[in-house]
Formats: sequence, structure tokens, C-alpha cells
Amino acid sequence: MKLLLALAALALTMAAAVSSPADEPRNAIHPSAETVQPLLPGMKAPAFQVRDAAGRPVSFDPDHLAEPIVLTFFRGGWCPYCNLHLAELRHVESDLKMMGFDLWFVSIDRPELLYESLQDPDIGYTVLSDADLEATRAFGLAFRVDDDTVERYRGYGVDLEAVSGENHHVLPAPSTFIIGKDGVIRFAYTNPNYQVRLHPAVLLAAANAYLSDEDQRLQREMEKRRASDSDG
Repeated sequence: MKLLLALAALALTMAAAVSSPADEPRNAIHPSAETVQPLLPGMKAPAFQVRDAAGRPVSFDPDHLAEPIVLTFFRGGWCPYCNLHLAELRHVESDLKMMGFDLWFVSIDRPELLYESLQDPDIGYTVLSDADLEATRAFGLAFRVDDDTVERYRGYGVDLEAVSGENHHVLPAPSTFIIGKDGVIRFAYTNPNYQVRLHPAVLLAAANAYLSDEDQRLQREMEKRRASDSDG
């Protein structure tokens, strides 16, 4: 368990390293995955609206959460690394749900393609469309794909305009957040390299740390010391 908590702490460090000071606002469409400015642990999660596979709006309100949420942004069902990661996360899905977490997966795929484009359309996750980028931009993850890459993807049979229904040529830097019932981000992982994804064991360790209030451990220790000093 100590090892897993250490891995979770390492993931937090890696996530923070992605974000760097920039002149552009966090919710801008950034020029590359390396320049995104993801929200960090301790920050309030923003409200946003996405759509389900039927095109119906689904709202996220950080001030009215019934349970903590594991929120994952992925590129789309056309991305083989995303499919591998979604399949890999099945190993901890039941554990996370038993611990009381809701799981949301968000991509820029248009609603009708959310499940159709996945290698396993019966994956069982709540998969949501953010084709208009409201959530992706709010979390600081949006970056524009350069023209050469757009054309290269077309050569692979991936038309970003067709899959999103938009012409923005924007993707999210793959990311996972744990958002507490109070709407505050308790864990965040972003990697600009789409081939590198959060390990399920690290996510599970971070979820356990949240439930154990591990991020409040220093405050608890300070309260003990103050109480001891006043008694002495």
C-alpha cells in the first residue's frame, strides 16, 4: 500500500510538471499537448455540460455531487492507445464503484460515435461527448493538432472533422482527475505523450488516498501538535 501511495504521489508530480506559466489563459486552445495547462489538485473543478450517446445534455455541477467522480479525458474511440487504456481500467472499475466513485469518460467524438468507434462497444462505462470542447477547455487540456498531423491521421483513416462533427482540429491531452464530493480536485494526471497513460494501480491508490483523507494528513498533524503545545 505504501508503494502504491508513493506511485500516486509520483503521478501528481508528473501532472504538475505538464503545466507551466504561459501568457494564454488556461482555457485557451493551446498550440501543442506540451503547452496545455491542466487544473491541479486543490483547485475547484469547473461546471460543464457534455452530451451522452443519444445527444442529450449531461451537466456536471461541482457544488452538487452525490459521490466522488473519476473523470478521464481521452482522444477518441479511433485511438488505439485510448482503447487499450479503457480496457486496462476494467481491472479497477468494480473496485472504484464499490468504493463509491462514479466513472465518467469524455472524448471529442460526436455522440453517435461514442460507443460505435470503440473496439469494445459494450465496455459498460459512461462515455460522453465533448465535441464542442466545453469540458476539455475548462480543464485546460485543449490543444490544436497541427495541419501535417491532421493530414497524416487522414492517411490512417482518421478524419478528426468527421469524428467530432467540428472543424476545430482540437484534442485533449489524455488526463484523469479524481474530484471529491466537495467539487475539489484531489488527484490529477496529465501526460502530453498520448502513448503514456495512468496505470490502473496508481489510480486505485489515489482513490484510496482520497477516501482516507491522506491529503489532509499534514493539517491533522499540525492540529495534534497545537493541541499538545496547549496542554503542555
